[in-house]
Amino acid sequence: MKKIIFLLAFVLNGVAMMSQPLNRPTYAMMISMAEEQMEKLDYYRALEWYEKAYEESKDRELAILMADLNYMLRDYRDAERWYSRALRKTKRDKDVPEEKRFEYARVLKMQGKYDEAIEEFDRYLKTATDPVRKELAELEKVGCEFGKVARPQEGINVLHAGKEVNTKNSEYSAWLMNSNKEMYFAGFGTDDLIVIEEDNADEVPTKILKSTMGEKGWSEPTPLDESVNRPGFHNVNVSLSPDEKRMFFNREILKGNVLVESKIFMCESSGGAWRPAVEIESLNGNYIAKSPCVGELFGNEVLFFVSNMEGGQGGYDLYYATYKGNGQYGDPVNLGPKMNTVGDEDTPFYRDGILYFSSNGHPGIGGYDIFMSTWNGVMWSKPANMSLPYNSPADDLYFMLDKEGYHGFLTSNRISEGARSLKSKTSTDDIFNVILKKIVADLAASTFDLETKDPLNGVTVELIEVKDGVSKTIDSKTNGSGNNFEFPLELDKSYMIIASAENYDNDTITFNTVGLFDSKTFNQKLELKPGRITKKIVRNEPFVLENILYDFDDDKILPPAEGDLQVIYDLMTQYGDMVIELSSHTDARGPDEYNRQLSQRRAESARRWLTRKGVDRTRIEAKGYGESQPKTVDAKTNKKYPWLEVGQVLTEDFINSLLPDSTKFEDAHRLNRRTEFKIISGPTSITIEEEQLIQIGNRKVDGSEPPKQQQPKEEAKPNNNRKPVPSNRNRRGNGGDSLPPQLLQLEKMTAAQGDSIVIHPMSSLYGKKDLKGLPIMQFDVREFDMGKVKKGEVREYTFTYTNVGEVDLEIDLVSVCECTEKEYSPSVVKPGEKGWIKVIFDSNKAEPDSDGSDVDIYLRNIDPEIDAPIFERVRYTYELVN
Repeated sequence: MKKIIFLLAFVLNGVAMMSQPLNRPTYAMMISMAEEQMEKLDYYRALEWYEKAYEESKDRELAILMADLNYMLRDYRDAERWYSRALRKTKRDKDVPEEKRFEYARVLKMQGKYDEAIEEFDRYLKTATDPVRKELAELEKVGCEFGKVARPQEGINVLHAGKEVNTKNSEYSAWLMNSNKEMYFAGFGTDDLIVIEEDNADEVPTKILKSTMGEKGWSEPTPLDESVNRPGFHNVNVSLSPDEKRMFFNREILKGNVLVESKIFMCESSGGAWRPAVEIESLNGNYIAKSPCVGELFGNEVLFFVSNMEGGQGGYDLYYATYKGNGQYGDPVNLGPKMNTVGDEDTPFYRDGILYFSSNGHPGIGGYDIFMSTWNGVMWSKPANMSLPYNSPADDLYFMLDKEGYHGFLTSNRISEGARSLKSKTSTDDIFNVILKKIVADLAASTFDLETKDPLNGVTVELIEVKDGVSKTIDSKTNGSGNNFEFPLELDKSYMIIASAENYDNDTITFNTVGLFDSKTFNQKLELKPGRITKKIVRNEPFVLENILYDFDDDKILPPAEGDLQVIYDLMTQYGDMVIELSSHTDARGPDEYNRQLSQRRAESARRWLTRKGVDRTRIEAKGYGESQPKTVDAKTNKKYPWLEVGQVLTEDFINSLLPDSTKFEDAHRLNRRTEFKIISGPTSITIEEEQLIQIGNRKVDGSEPPKQQQPKEEAKPNNNRKPVPSNRNRRGNGGDSLPPQLLQLEKMTAAQGDSIVIHPMSSLYGKKDLKGLPIMQFDVREFDMGKVKKGEVREYTFTYTNVGEVDLEIDLVSVCECTEKEYSPSVVKPGEKGWIKVIFDSNKAEPDSDGSDVDIYLRNIDPEIDAPIFERVRYTYELVN
């Protein structure tokens, strides 16, 4: 027997065309023939026989059956006609199967008849008992309300790709490559009816096709060879890796209109051709796995895909698996209830931290709508409907954008000019171009003297992005010979520009590029008021904190120092991306190692003051240099001490040469005893008032009168009967100094008693009150100091921990830097059991100025409070030496 079909989108539905004329059969024969075709999953031929039988009997059950078949074949107009006829024949809703009222409402919605659809969903909900469909019905009503007010977004065009690409059959999963010069997609590549016979079944299935862009548009598509398009399978759902060296796709098997098998395959490019495809066995199983797409999570490559495997939220769910190299992937991970619904999710596409996908479970204006969700490094944002014109009342899937983000494709069965079909206007899918208007924004700033109105040269202008109250310096320019500045801008950003010059007050202007529909140059005039004496601090230039003083042989922060630290705190708040080094220096009196340890403790004390006020510890590097970096005299020091020449280095030999002038001798030693800060990343420069630190340092933070100023004292000179006081880190053995004293004490109590749990600040569980139902990694050591490591050495250390939580602890990912390799076992740790993570440090691969590395641990366990994986961190430190 022959079957004449054309391709539909979701499961490549085969639909048979009209059979040859027959002598008029009896009603029983018609029903028998229809049921026979149903058993063969040949729904269109069955529909033909049912329609003939209905003309004989006017049976309402047949009308419902034909409505169902048309709904399955996505002929919404005929489905509405038959549902309406069937439901109109009953006087009471309870005589109608409740699910038919639901399907009738969906058919109305997918034709944009939102008010009628809401009415039918309400009628369905009066008698509904299926909890899943009840939930879906409520979501569908929300989608209808959204559809009633949705308006097309400006600057976005969704246009039919034309008959060069689209045929009367279905085409879908289009993917741009080779700088948009080539396109891959799946389809038959012909307008002809497809005749399936027993002897040519291998030739009929869908193939992955390639088309090339020429002067007249896309060329006639040609199928890839059998290394990709394997006979006997539908070869579909194509996507490429970002470097276009790997292609992912599905090989599928259908029975009639039903997808019964779908597996993920990958092939690599070699010499301009694709090698034979290989199955990604770790992602396939006794379930459907489809729609693969490469993305990134936690700094690692992952493969997003769709599956109906057990344990999901609904029908088809979104999953990801981490790429381990050499074609191997980790276990599939469900994206969770925020992304997945009781309905179906499909066709994921990842670009620049955003996951696009289609869903019929989130509230939408059609059947499948396209949604987007942003990854912030820890969790996904709530999926947002992309609205019109990306979406329509019909089905919209396979959204993708090119590398620039201004051209892409989607697949839809929407009614559109140019669309053709072998049945109804919505039965088959076509490829649509997505074209975003390229909007360019830039800044043209000019600087002037506020009083004279003359152009002001030698000004530094900083461009700063402001997001959620945090500032990040994007660029900084100084124009010594002019007063004009130009900066490129990104769209949908909030900005601040700061103009600064020595002996002028800063001028600041804020603006944003949100909601632009056309290109725009932001012309900004910055006017600086003369008179303020300022100090510009540039990156890697040390700035002395005048008032950070300490008692003799002590590292505690004294009240006069809090003013300077408050200024640093304010600067850290203003410049949210600024990372600084806080360094402490001693004079040359006393043993070298003791002075180094003392200066390190003092630098760490200053850091702790800032971290307790909320500054992230990773933004402050505390360095104790001891006596190793004597001060170099600058102009400011020369002005105060004219007997010191600019550029003079205050070495021990130089200071000793000042004797017998004890005053100069002590002043020089005092100048070496100092605390400095310098910017090591973030803004290239900042401007502050040169005297600001001194002024603030001379009063209490609360504004009251200052205490009597304490004079700096020389460093301790330990006698032979007293050992130098060790640093905080050495006191704790292999611990760290990142914990406040209260938590240090609790940690000691825990270790001694074993009857309490302390959550370390380097855990995402830190600060949580309710830890029930969560795994808890309690490390024996969180921070380990490897000591001095010679360049070329390889060191290793094993962090051990106990799961002191109530449930199994499952490690999903351990992330380390390039200079570190890691091993861990086991991946699942039961409550009360131990695990370990081994780090292997290769000093050859370490950055020259580095002094430590973080080891980030992501668990499969989800913190329900934030709907994100639990995160833990350990750290090792070292001192690189030659």
